[in-house]
Formats: sequence, C-alpha cells, structure tokens
Amino acid sequence: MTDARESAGLNGGGPARHAPGTPCWVSLMVHGLAVTEEFYGALFGWEFRPGAQQLGPSVRALLDGQEVAGIGQLPPGRHLPIGWTPYFASEDADLTAESVRGCGGTIGVGPLDAADAGRLAIGSDPSGAVFGIWQSAAHLRTAVSDAAGTPAWNELLTYESASVAKFYRTVFGHEEEPVVSADLDYVTLRLDGRPVAGIHGLGGCLPRDRGAHWVTYFLVSDLGDALDHLTHLGGQVLRPAHDSAHGRVATVTDPEGAQFALVERAR
Repeated sequence: MTDARESAGLNGGGPARHAPGTPCWVSLMVHGLAVTEEFYGALFGWEFRPGAQQLGPSVRALLDGQEVAGIGQLPPGRHLPIGWTPYFASEDADLTAESVRGCGGTIGVGPLDAADAGRLAIGSDPSGAVFGIWQSAAHLRTAVSDAAGTPAWNELLTYESASVAKFYRTVFGHEEEPVVSADLDYVTLRLDGRPVAGIHGLGGCLPRDRGAHWVTYFLVSDLGDALDHLTHLGGQVLRPAHDSAHGRVATVTDPEGAQFALVERAR
C-alpha cells in the first residue's frame, strides 16, 4: 500500500484543488520495488523518497520536487494483479466507503490512516475494477501538472458503461456525458462541467484474463522517443501509437506487467 497525496491537476486543466470525486493520486503495488523505481525513474525522470512504511516498503515518486505517484511493495507470496490504481478525493473516507458498499462495490483495505497524511481505503466497483479513496489530512494544495511524467487521465475499461457509471455518479457525484454512437460505448465523468475520468465499455473485447480495470495515462513530450525508451528499459507495447481524443496514445506495460498509457498531447 502506498499513501495517497494531493497530486497534479488532471486533463490539462492546470493545478487545481481536488474537489470530492476528483482523481487526485495514483499508486502501484509491485514485487520488485527497486527495479520498478529504476524503470520509472529512467522513463519519466522521477526521483524517489521513502513513503509510509506501516503496510510495507513504499516510496513516493517526485518530479521537480513535487509528489506525482506512489509505489509500494507487495508482501512475499502475494500474487495479485499488478496495475496502477487511481484514488478519488473524499471529504470523509469512512462515509465514502459505506457508500461504496451500499452501491454494490466492495472495500478490500481500510479505511485506515496513512501516517499523518490522511485516510484511505481501497475498494472495487461492481464490475470488479479496483480504485482508491483518499481523504487528505491537510488543506488541499496545488502540485506539478500538465508536464511530462505526470498523470493526465484515468479511464475505466469495463464490459459496459451504463451500470458502472451510475455507481460512480452515486458514490462520488460524477455527472455523466455519454458518447452518442452506435459502435462506441463511452461515458465521460464530469464534476462541475469539467471532465475528470472516462468509462469505456468494451463488451466481449474486454480481456477475460484481466477483467474490468482502470488505466492511467501519463504525459510524454515525444511518444515515439518514449516508446523506444520504454522497450529498451524492459517494458512492452500492447497497442501501438494511435490518435485519440486525448492526443497521440499508446498502451504499454512495465517490466512486471502493469498496464498504463502514454499520451502526447496535440500541439
């Protein structure tokens, strides 16, 4: 477990205070902490410092001295799926956790205190996708954003969007903006009119060995160079570079198999 901190403003909107329901942090649990630090440090220019240790070794990734993500080490023998987890801001993690349970989700960890930084919980929505809840102990603050190496977007890949979008609307107060298309099942989640996350229904194309899951997009300045660097560092390209609503995007994995996306915004 890594403790959550106030992270970059998402979606190119610049630094922002994180209203309840806003994605505010991402974390990753891995088997090899040192090797993972080396990979992401080389790929994104991250530096690291120790994080909360009450649930095992962890570090916080920093860019230009600002925290952008957390990485923790799984206990030996725990063969859990490796993946990036987005955290949604909450004014009361305990109440939000109760809402998750009441809406058909589950809470697997917490709510619990993360040292003096705040309070967190980790759960899953009715489709099985894992996400976090983060209640900051301090006043919300700004941090580095819209720069290469920072989270830019979080997108849920699931079987269908309607029922799970209702879950996030009820728990976090998200507004839904569905794409009207016969061949695309996509809903943008908004807060106060601002896009904060997406839900993509894949139907039968959802990988059975993975199930529903969140994918975090990280900004890069040059996607081609980033992909070359990633493969040289031991990562893999799952879906080559292609144009999207967010810019030029590729889906990749790190050496342990954690899936994420790289995005180069249109200039």
